[in-house]
Parts: sequence; structure tokens; C-alpha cells
Amino acid sequence: MAEMTDVTTALLVDAFTRVRDGLPSQLDGLTGDQVLWRPAADANPIGWLAWHLARVQDDHLADLGGVEQVWTTGWSQRFALPYDEAAIGYGQTSEEVGSFSVSDPELLLGYHAEVHEMTVRVLHTLQGPADYERVVDEHWDPPVTAAVRIMSVVGDITQHFGQLAYVRGLLAEA
Repeated sequence: MAEMTDVTTALLVDAFTRVRDGLPSQLDGLTGDQVLWRPAADANPIGWLAWHLARVQDDHLADLGGVEQVWTTGWSQRFALPYDEAAIGYGQTSEEVGSFSVSDPELLLGYHAEVHEMTVRVLHTLQGPADYERVVDEHWDPPVTAAVRIMSVVGDITQHFGQLAYVRGLLAEA
């Protein structure tokens, strides 16, 4: 059973690492205006997408692992966003997204890098089927297990990474 857990952990780490490895190239060389550019009035800018994918990962994996969110270790103060500290971007209005003001790619990358490190530590604590089958959220029907939560986050961050890359591509046309 240990071999199966090792393979599972390796696959999950790989999934999260692909986003971590791709993010710098999507932010490289962007000006502050480009990081905050919205291709349409209600569209999400690159900076907000990078922040949001990191916040969701941070919030959900920290909760799953029973560890402190990276966000609350000083990053929320560094970002100084006009949001509640618990905000992760889910359900935000267009106006709230529009108030996102962080235009520094290095700040976004630094936060995501620390979130990735925490994620890898949490994944390495999962030792077998019982850890993956543990219910982590009873607010859904059926209740959400650790495995479902992890796969939900992988899906979310890869979708938002794709959106971010698409907006980056639109910059060339703007």
C-alpha cells in the first residue's frame, strides 16, 4: 500500500508543480498595467487570476493539512487588498475583481511559490486510503473527502492557469 501512496503523492505533486513551473513564464516581462489589464469590462486580469489560483490552493490545502494558510503569515499585509483577509476570490463581483491592485509579478510569484511549498508538505503527510477518504467538508452532499478536495483544487488552478495564459495571449492583440 505504501507504493500506491507514493505514486499518488508523486502524481499530485506533479500536477501542482506544473502550474508552479508555468506561472513565471506567463508573468515574465509584463508591465504593471498589463498585469491588471482586463480584456473586457467584466473579465479577470492576469494578476487577479494568479492571486486567486494561489489563494484557493492555499485556503483548501492548508485546511486539509491542518496548517496555517501562507496568506495569513504576512502575505495578506504585503498585498494590502481591499478584501476581507479570508477572501479567496470565489464569488467576487466584477467590481471586487476590478479593485484588485497588485501589479507586481514578483509578489504574485513569491506568494504562489510559498503556497506550492506548503502544498507539497501537506501532500506528503497523506499516508494511505484512510487519509484520502477522510471527510474534510460536510457542507456538501455527498460530503467532500480529502481526495475530492485535492482534485477540485487541481482542476480549479489548472483552469485559472489556462485563463491566465489566454489573457496573456490577448495582450499581444491589444
